[in-house]
Amino acid sequence: MKRLLLSLMALLASSAALAATPWQQIHQPIAGQPQSIGSFANGCIVGAQALPLNSPDYQVMRPDQRRYFGHPELLAFIQRLGQRAAQQQLGNVLIGDMGMAAGGRFSSGHASHQTGLDVDIWLQLPKQRWSAQQLLKPQPLDLVAADGKNIVARHWQPQVFSLIKLAAEDRDVTRIFVNPAIKQQLCREAGSDRAWLNKVRPWFAHRAHMHVRLRCPVGSSECQDQPAPPAGDGCGAELQSWFLPKQPDTIPRSKPLPPPLPASCQALLDKHLL
Repeated sequence: MKRLLLSLMALLASSAALAATPWQQIHQPIAGQPQSIGSFANGCIVGAQALPLNSPDYQVMRPDQRRYFGHPELLAFIQRLGQRAAQQQLGNVLIGDMGMAAGGRFSSGHASHQTGLDVDIWLQLPKQRWSAQQLLKPQPLDLVAADGKNIVARHWQPQVFSLIKLAAEDRDVTRIFVNPAIKQQLCREAGSDRAWLNKVRPWFAHRAHMHVRLRCPVGSSECQDQPAPPAGDGCGAELQSWFLPKQPDTIPRSKPLPPPLPASCQALLDKHLL
């Protein structure tokens, strides 16, 4: 039995190793002038920096996973948001995944977060700072009801609305992804001040966090921005389409292969994984 268990453990470890991407083997940022390269879902970064783990204005969750790297402009945004949240006494800002040391593709968890310009920020704002153990094994707070169309009223805080609005009003933010039910709640509460809602886009999952994306930084000539969101606040037919029943897909589909890396990212891998 013991031998069987050891064999199974070895098999699992081997499978995990096979599933890892080459980017996970790069543990330190690539030296150089900060450059975000490629698209958010197919790219890398040179000159990434680690977000400081100790700050009075935010806390970083799961630091053992080392997903707290990003472009300096992403770090500046997080620090700016934390300071503004503190000024408004919203609560403790909890930072989730950013990117890896050289960006690139994760083995699981994200399709984007590859160019050092994306960050997940949890939609709960505890009044007390979390312990080291809580940060290592954080418990997400699901804000979406079982019907998928409304928020859980007892979990929704006015401070969450304020945090999303603060992020959307930041000059460097181009998109914020949240669950459609959360977007709908923001639309209901926004009143006449609605311009910022244009950046808040409905997307699957995202029931406990917002995914914030920055524009391509000046000087990152190989960075590919997304097209601007459609005009308007996105609270009408576009949003309601997310709540329509999904038609079953009767055609078997295989998982598509990832696209080729941008040439600069492939060169970076070839150089640093020799």
